Amino acid sequence: MTEEKEFKPAPPELVRPVLKKLDELYGTTKEGFYHQEQWQLLTAIMLSAQSTDKQVDEALPALFGRFKKAEDAANASVEEIEEYIRSVGLYKNKAKNIKKCCGQIVEEYHGKVPDTIEGLLTLAGVGRKTATLYLADAYGIPGVTVDTHVFRISRRLGWANGKNPQQVELELQKVLPKDHWNRINFQLIYHGRAVCTARKAKCELCPLEKWCGKRL
Repeated sequence: MTEEKEFKPAPPELVRPVLKKLDELYGTTKEGFYHQEQWQLLTAIMLSAQSTDKQVDEALPALFGRFKKAEDAANASVEEIEEYIRSVGLYKNKAKNIKKCCGQIVEEYHGKVPDTIEGLLTLAGVGRKTATLYLADAYGIPGVTVDTHVFRISRRLGWANGKNPQQVELELQKVLPKDHWNRINFQLIYHGRAVCTARKAKCELCPLEKWCGKRL
C-alpha cells in the first residue's frame, strides 16, 4: 500500500502573482446586493445560491418593497414569498427558508440578525458559505468563502487539497493574505464562469496558467 504524499501548498512566490492578476482582471471590491436592513442583506445572499447576481438583483426591489421588516416575511405565506422570487433558482425551497429564518430572527434574536458564525448557522437556510459572506458584507469581517468555483480552482492552482469545503477553507486561510480573504470568492467565481469552468478548463486562454499547479 503506497503512502499518501503529503500535500504542500503553493509557496507565496507563486500565489502573489496570481492574486495580483486576479485583482487586475476582476477588481478588489464587489458591489453588494440592494438592501436597507441587515435581514434583507442576509436574504439576498441566501437567494444568490445557485443563482446569478442579475437574477437576484432583479427580484430584490419588489421583494423588499413588500417585506420591509423581518416580521413581514415571517408572517407571510410561503406561496406569497414564492411569487416575488420565482426568477431565482430553487425558489420554492428558498421561500420556505426565508419565512422560517425571518421567524427565528424575530422570535429568537429580537429582530436582529446574529453577528457570529455560530449564531448565523442556527438560522434556516444559512450554511457556512452564506454566513461567511454575510459577515464580510455586513461588517467587513475577513472570511474565506468556499463555493464550487473556489473549491475547484484553488485545488487546480495547488493552493489547497482538502476533500470538502471546510478543509479547503482552512487551507486557504493559511495560503492567502488576510486582505484577500473576502475578495477571493467573487474573483474565482468570475474566473470559474469565464475560463476555469467545471466542464473543461480553458488553460490555453487562462492568464493564470503559468502559475497553475506548480510546486517548488
